[in-house]
Amino acid sequence: MADKQISLPAKLINGGIAGLIGVTCVFPIDLAKTRLQNQQNGQRMYTSMSDCLIKTIRSEGYFGMYRGAAVNLTLVTPEKAIKLAANDFFRYHLSKDGKKLTLLREMLAGCGAGTCQVIVTTPMEMLKIQLQDAGRIAAQKKLMAAQAQLSTTTSAGAAESVVETRTTATQITRELLRSKGIMGLYKGLGATLLRDVPFSIVYFPLFANLNKLGQKSPDVKAPFYVSFLSGCLAGSTAAVAVNPCDVIKTRLQSLKRGVNEDTYSGILDCTRKIWQKEGPLAFLKGAYCRALVIAPLFGIAQVVYFIGIAEFFLDMLPKRRD
Repeated sequence: MADKQISLPAKLINGGIAGLIGVTCVFPIDLAKTRLQNQQNGQRMYTSMSDCLIKTIRSEGYFGMYRGAAVNLTLVTPEKAIKLAANDFFRYHLSKDGKKLTLLREMLAGCGAGTCQVIVTTPMEMLKIQLQDAGRIAAQKKLMAAQAQLSTTTSAGAAESVVETRTTATQITRELLRSKGIMGLYKGLGATLLRDVPFSIVYFPLFANLNKLGQKSPDVKAPFYVSFLSGCLAGSTAAVAVNPCDVIKTRLQSLKRGVNEDTYSGILDCTRKIWQKEGPLAFLKGAYCRALVIAPLFGIAQVVYFIGIAEFFLDMLPKRRD
């Protein structure tokens, strides 16, 4: 983000507004990304993002594309606030000597921000993935039941017997807390760190330097379209760069598997099995979807900061008289 100091309440409002707008606009693409990343060779339900969305609408309706969105809408405000506040905090303390931040220090600030945000990101992604991928698993079971029905008469009615039991984020949370405690919600924490820390290391310095190109002078902020484009470009670049880590994280955080799909014991086991059974290109699954999700999300965040929506509303609040 830009180096201007913004109060914590303003960060909360800005992060919430950017998150709400961004999630609403790009969540269907994020759902397609999750389903594409989770499907394994031999059990492919979707051939592309558009194919996934079309099949989702046909089988689950329009709102099927927004399964899991409530979790994001609820937790995106604290996630964004922590990310932005942490980045500003580290940038401020790393530039206390009055000198311009070097690229290394900008990367260190981004590293700190990425590390802090996983407090909220991990459980948010954990719950979201279960809800997003439930439709794919149900559709796969129905397809296999239908194929079995065609191949043998003894399984008559099998396709109709497969009924998806819909669960909510609250039910999943209660079950995880009951069976595994708080750490149940932090399954895949290491993989989340492996994704989010490098993402922030790439994103924040890249955005800051791209945004500076549009500033006529150091004291004048860049036009809003420069901030928007810088956010889009930096976000999409960072998203594609860490996509292999995102594939691993998605696989590790999925509690339910499709028919004949592999299970994984950890990051190294997941990496090895994907490489051996699906090839190196499998680590790029959903990369273009992720770029399409992250680019507008961070572009919108920059525009919200440029407009100063939070500061506008906070300035309207009655000031306390001393």
